[in-house]
Amino acid sequence: MRKEYLAYTFSLAMMYFSMVMLIPVAVALIYGESNSVIPFITASVSAFLTSFILKKSVKGVSELKTINDIKKSEGLCVVTFCWIFAGIFAAIPYLFFGFSPINALFEASSGITATGATILTSFDYPHALFFWRSFTQWLGGMGIIVLFIAILPQFAVAGRQLFFAEAPGPTEDKFTPRIKNTASSLWKVYFGMTILVFLLLCSNGMGIFEAVCHSFSAVSGGGFSPNSQSIIGYSNIIIWILCFFMFFAGASYNLQYKVITKFNPLLLFKNEEFKIYFSVFALLGLCLAFSLFIHLNYGPVQSFSHSYFQIASAMSTTGFCSVDFANWDYTSKAILFIAMMAGSCASSAGGGIKIIRWMLIFKIMKNEMEKILHSKAVFNIKIGKYSVSEDILYQTLMFVFFYIAIVIFSGLVISVLEENTLVGITGTVSALGNIGPGLGHIIGPLGSFDGLKTLSKLILTVDMYIGRLELIPFLVLFQKDFWRIKK
Repeated sequence: MRKEYLAYTFSLAMMYFSMVMLIPVAVALIYGESNSVIPFITASVSAFLTSFILKKSVKGVSELKTINDIKKSEGLCVVTFCWIFAGIFAAIPYLFFGFSPINALFEASSGITATGATILTSFDYPHALFFWRSFTQWLGGMGIIVLFIAILPQFAVAGRQLFFAEAPGPTEDKFTPRIKNTASSLWKVYFGMTILVFLLLCSNGMGIFEAVCHSFSAVSGGGFSPNSQSIIGYSNIIIWILCFFMFFAGASYNLQYKVITKFNPLLLFKNEEFKIYFSVFALLGLCLAFSLFIHLNYGPVQSFSHSYFQIASAMSTTGFCSVDFANWDYTSKAILFIAMMAGSCASSAGGGIKIIRWMLIFKIMKNEMEKILHSKAVFNIKIGKYSVSEDILYQTLMFVFFYIAIVIFSGLVISVLEENTLVGITGTVSALGNIGPGLGHIIGPLGSFDGLKTLSKLILTVDMYIGRLELIPFLVLFQKDFWRIKK
């Protein structure tokens, strides 16, 4: 790797991130919260100075005119450190409001990775801080690097390596010839959906500030709410509005762009991954509604409203709650846990293993079983009309293997630290899948991660980044060749 390329690209991203961090200052001024101005200015200046010092201290950066030939390994490195340092700088404002360093880092990381797990036990904070919590989720949901690719001319060509480093998947799904246009199109859909959610929430009785925060959290698959009860207590119409948009936050934004530009909603059901995603959502929602009706004596309307809301929240990895599901019976919790493990679609704002990877896993299993009966036959695995290469199949198997290995390792360590298996396993699944709340009362929908030990919080924070970057950049960090700096 070439250090001047790393320094130039990273410093450029942090410089623009420092500007974004000034937006909550406007919110503080609107609500007359003068004590909230300094925290965000301090964070912004810290990010800017880091960018400036790095650019000036690394030899060769000032002479660098273009990064169009940036390599894949360099892109992975830049993206990884951009996300880590974005979380660190995003944590600075929390320190001014009495958060400990580990709690500030946990909350900021949970925001920037669109996880939604919180350490808050009190919600007596200024509007600017609640805006910042939700806004960081909105930035992280689509991806801060994708945003910079969309708006910065310096990333017009080099952005390809950064784009796929930020959200690696089984396929390189782009729908325009230029990666800059792809990033721009994704953000147009994302921004447009945010505005639409905001307008619908406002027109159905939600206050302007709450509508802003909830629209940021819903379309990003984040889940932070300025209310201690999340969505509990809101009307059925608001529950269904958020349910609808959470569902589509977990669907491919690439696919949604095609549907919008071609004015053809039927394109959704011509996509194999979306059909599976919709089918799993519909089936799990129906099973959960039946379970709530039978085991918890919910009425028909309540059963369907809360079941589909929570399934949408779990599959899109948003983490909102319309009811305290910590009080649900074992069967209902098990169905919800399945939804957490299923995850969202590729190229979405959601996290988890992703539906397309589950599809490939089951196709590989089916393929192997057929080989037992027809040993000389040649089988070809397809997604839609396209054949999947053996490299992608191998990468998918490795991804799922490492994902489950991290769940087991982190889950066991936290279970021992906290002396609570439910906290250890569901907390890890929640953090690694960027879901937010776990199961049970401690870290459940109305619980808090604040009571966990410091080491547990650090492990879960690392898991959040691993899940958001989808393991690949994390695993590459352990390769010795990755750290070779070329002059």
